[in-house]
Amino acid sequence: MAISDVFCILGYLLIVFSKNSVWLDLGRLSIGCGIGLLSYVVPVYISEITPKNLRGQFAAVNQLMICCGASLAYALGTCITWRTLAIVGVAPCLLQLVGLLVIPESPRWLAKIGHSGALEEALQKLRGKETDISEEAADIKDFTEKLQHLPQSKMLDLFQKDYIHAVTVGVGLMVLQQFGGVNAICFYASEIFVSAGFSSGNTGMLAMVAVQIPMTALGVLLLDKAGRRPLLMVSAAGTCLGCLLVGLSFLSKEHHWAKDLNVALALMGILIFPIHMKGSAGSLVTLVSWLGSWIVSYAFNFLLLWSSYGTFFMFATICGLTVVFVEWLVPETKGRTLEEIQASMNSSLTPVSSGINRAA
Repeated sequence: MAISDVFCILGYLLIVFSKNSVWLDLGRLSIGCGIGLLSYVVPVYISEITPKNLRGQFAAVNQLMICCGASLAYALGTCITWRTLAIVGVAPCLLQLVGLLVIPESPRWLAKIGHSGALEEALQKLRGKETDISEEAADIKDFTEKLQHLPQSKMLDLFQKDYIHAVTVGVGLMVLQQFGGVNAICFYASEIFVSAGFSSGNTGMLAMVAVQIPMTALGVLLLDKAGRRPLLMVSAAGTCLGCLLVGLSFLSKEHHWAKDLNVALALMGILIFPIHMKGSAGSLVTLVSWLGSWIVSYAFNFLLLWSSYGTFFMFATICGLTVVFVEWLVPETKGRTLEEIQASMNSSLTPVSSGINRAA
């Protein structure tokens, strides 16, 4: 995490003092390296330091904080210059870098490298001085010992028959999420609003920010009550509807329909975008996710030149396919142990929903 912060700080400083586009590209590359590392390491760290009964809530709050930070950046971007915004971006990186000096290392990582004393010290710091950590520390040591006796896994092992369902679900969700256009729309929201007929992109951006945080908070609250599969399907369906509305907005503009209708459709469509989708499978899924994000973000402007409304209808189709994908292949994880989830993954590539219904 500290190395990631250094990458981000360096990237922001390159942008602040940029003299030409090369400096901007290098700065964005450095920030990309930092964010890419953080996007994988932070959830792992959170899962390793939190008690098992709070792990889901902590992971969900992490997503909420990401949404709040991104929304704040969007809001600030409507009233300050991009160089000033880059200076602002340095602040949280420095704050986290200093904060890392006083937070403990992951107890599970310390157990993995054989530092039993440091493990107990870190765990005591995390749980509080008065808490009895002996049982939890023993469980961590026991589990780590069992892991070390297992054969070393390789990336190619993921494609064995036993794991192909899990890989299909994890990678499939990330591919469908990214090619559904969520990141492209977030990155180019201001331009989309202007193209759709807004006099300025700021109004639409602020409206998007105002809706994004409460919707993400709602997703956090509903995560354990409604279950993961229903939220995934509602999110994908909502994104599909949003893309259709934005596509209709551009189609309306091209055919010179009522201007007020264009603006209303674009605003409604963008505001629907969605509650976070998450996948697992470690670095492979993270790599697929960021690669998909880069491809769609890079191609987005070219797609708009090809057909503005066609681009969003294409995104809507992919989001619609996501609903079908989740219904047929993604198992529910609510109230299930890791062993039960793994068993449902390993069974076969047949629809899991019917099996879940029979079990219920």
